[in-house]
Amino acid sequence: MTRSSRREAGHRRLAMRLPQMRTLIMKARDPWQLELFEAYQMAVEARDRLRRRQFNLRLVREYEETCVEIEQHVIRAMHEAPYPNYRLVP
Repeated sequence: MTRSSRREAGHRRLAMRLPQMRTLIMKARDPWQLELFEAYQMAVEARDRLRRRQFNLRLVREYEETCVEIEQHVIRAMHEAPYPNYRLVP
């Protein structure tokens, strides 16, 4: 998978995973946000690959934690992003 396709896949996956942030995620285009989307996709791919192989459950849990941490980073990034037409309600 190419870098741009990973970013787009992570973009879509996060929009589905975080429905309360979907509009902001889909409008995100800043390079640092796109890097988060790509990192998320890479972590999900690694986690899923390990799950299929039933390789190492400890490592699967580590990737699951990494995915959750990236989701939290995305939520913070969306709160910090300057979107004048959208306002997040706590």
